This record gives sequence, structure tokens and C-alpha cells, in this order.
Amino acid sequence: MRRTADSRDVAVTGLGAVTPAGPTAPETWAGLLSGIPRAVPDPLLAGLAVDFSCPAPFDVSARLGPRLAARLDRYTSMAVSAAREAVADARLDTSQWDSSRVAVVIGTASASAEHHERVYALMAAGTPEKVSPMALMRSMPNMSAGEIGIDLGARGPNLSVSTACASGATAVGLGCGLVRSGACDIAIVGGSESMRTRSAAVCFHQMRALSTRRSDPSAASRPFDAGRDGFVLGEGAGVLVLERAAHAGARGVSPYAYLAGYGASCDAHHMTAPHPGGRGAAEALRSALADAGLAPADIGHVNAHGTSTRANDLAEYRALRAVFGEKAPPVTALKAVLGHAAGGSGGIQAVCAALVLRHQIIPPTPNLVALDPAIHLDVVTAAPRRTAVGAVVSNSFGFGGQNAVLAFRAA
Repeated sequence: MRRTADSRDVAVTGLGAVTPAGPTAPETWAGLLSGIPRAVPDPLLAGLAVDFSCPAPFDVSARLGPRLAARLDRYTSMAVSAAREAVADARLDTSQWDSSRVAVVIGTASASAEHHERVYALMAAGTPEKVSPMALMRSMPNMSAGEIGIDLGARGPNLSVSTACASGATAVGLGCGLVRSGACDIAIVGGSESMRTRSAAVCFHQMRALSTRRSDPSAASRPFDAGRDGFVLGEGAGVLVLERAAHAGARGVSPYAYLAGYGASCDAHHMTAPHPGGRGAAEALRSALADAGLAPADIGHVNAHGTSTRANDLAEYRALRAVFGEKAPPVTALKAVLGHAAGGSGGIQAVCAALVLRHQIIPPTPNLVALDPAIHLDVVTAAPRRTAVGAVVSNSFGFGGQNAVLAFRAA
């Protein structure tokens, strides 16, 4: 494995998260290690054909105060909370840093579907005068990054990206590029999303993408299982602090891991379906490994996209086989616990990848009763697996065939 003095690796020095497993990164990590699925009946979806989801136990007012809670939509408030946590975890003093050298890059797939529904309901009821004058601004897709910049006083490049369910990973990769290029010393990166909306539940159900296991929601998300029937709506944010290694070293900070590589591609195949052979996913994976200077044999763990849909899980397996051969590294799929946070999922997975390298333990994938006979993977199930892991890849794939893969190595 490459460990050269002129490494282009970027240090991961801080982590923050809000997920169905917990409102902080440590609580999320503990929840993932427990392997307890978080899908439950959701009052927000009552009466619909799919009426369950994975909600995050997140009290906006308690975490951010009533003023911010009144101003921010849920996906933005989760992003701000996770960013605050990550910056504090990195032991950064926002009153002392060079704020013009701090970038923010946050991914989101649908931004504020929650708020759009409220506005449309008021208009349909014939009461447009009740629409808040802040409605448009608070629901714009750039607001998660913008509000983090405002909240932390980060005045460097401030970007929002949308590559569907790959958005969070894409944001992490673009932030890595900003640090490498010298455009900034620090990048606050990740993704945030809340997919617990009636419109999302209806649209995805009409596409036959959601699990309909209403009698047993906790068993509904089952990546790579022969009985999988779709994903489960989720929500959350995952944010990382990236720094030039020399910058982190000068502060005396020990990184969780190094972000060593990023690869992206497009299937150029279909609006929603992945390329059945995993062609684009495999290309993104190879690009991430090449960017990191790593060989497939260097990878000790795959943090899978693992949506629990029949087409995506099979395509991801074929991509892994194309790159790793018949024996891919041990795999885990966080969506079995957390559901699918769409644009937030890549950031959450990146947080988990860094923690796997820090603690040398892989969280389990619950609900895997019988591996799909067409899929031949070593999926970690039942309990966490302690093992030596020197490098991890994290996969994120989205509608439109947009793929993003991150490669991390141990610090």
C-alpha cells in the first residue's frame, strides 16, 4: 500500500452525523455496531401504501436553538448540526482560523421536499397569503452549504452539489480536490437529506422502488438478501472536516483516516436503472483506486451503496466482481439499519468509513437471512467483525447513472 512522503492524501480530522441511529457521530457509530434496524411506522406517512420510514431522533430546537429552528428546513438543520459537531471534533477554533481558507461543499438530492409540500398545500387551500416570505430561500438546494458558511463563518468556496443518491460522496470528493489544489486549507464536506415526505413515499412506491413490508418494517431493508423488495425512506446528514495533512500536523491533530482517492462516472444508460453489469460503478471504483494509488488487494472493506433493491444490489455486486474478482473484501450496507437518506447517505457512509479505519471493526448488515444466490459476497452479518483494515472504499450511486466512490486509508 502506498505511503509516500509526497502523498496527496487529505486528512480527515473531524466527524459529525445526524442519523436514525443517533443525533451525533458517536451515537450513530454505536447504533450501527448494534445492528438494530431503525425502520418504524411513520405518522407523517399515515394512510399511504408505504407508511414507514427511518426517522432521525433529532430535536432541532434543542440542538440549534429556537431561532435557527424557525429559519431552517430539516435537511439544512441536520447539516448545520453535523457540521458544528465535525468542526468541534476536529478541535478547530472558528475565531482563530483563516476563514477565507475554509471551504464548504454539501450534497443533496432533492433539498427541501418537506417545505415544498407545505407551500403547495397552502396554495391548494386558496391561502397563498399564509406562505412564509422565507419559503423560497429556506428551501433552495444551496442553503445547507450556505447556512453552514453563515453559522461557522467559513468564507472560502461554498458549493452545493446534486448527483442524486451519490450527492454526499460527490461533495466529499470535490472538497478533497479543493484541499489538494491549494484553494483552501480546510473543507467541511458531506451530505444531508430528509426523504420522509408523502410525495417521496408516493413517487418511489409508484416506481416500485420501496419495500412494502408494512407488517414488519424493521425487516424491510435487507441489502443483498434474496427476499429484498425495495429500500426504506430515511433521513440524515454526515459531515467530515478535511485538511491538508501538513495543516493538521501543525495543529497536532491525529486524523481518523486519510481520504486518498475519489472516482466518478456516469452509466449513460437509463434514467433510474443502473447499468445491469455495473459498468459505470466499476469505472468509478477503478478511478478511485487509481487516484489513491491503491490496488484492489489493498482494500480491506467495502462500504456498499446497498439500497436493498433488486437491480441496484445486483449491479453493485457485478461492479465489485469486475474490480476485485471472485473474492471481494468484506462488505457492509448501512441502509439495512438507517434506511436510505438519498443525498445524505454518501456523507454518512464516509463518516462510517473513517470510523472503521480508526477502530478496525466493521459494522454488521442486519436482515440478511439468505444471500441472493446470484450474489457471491462476504457480507458482514449478525455481529460486528474485528479485522485488520488498511483501506476502505465507500460506494454511492444515483439516478441518472451518476456514480461516486471514495477511497480511504488508515492514518
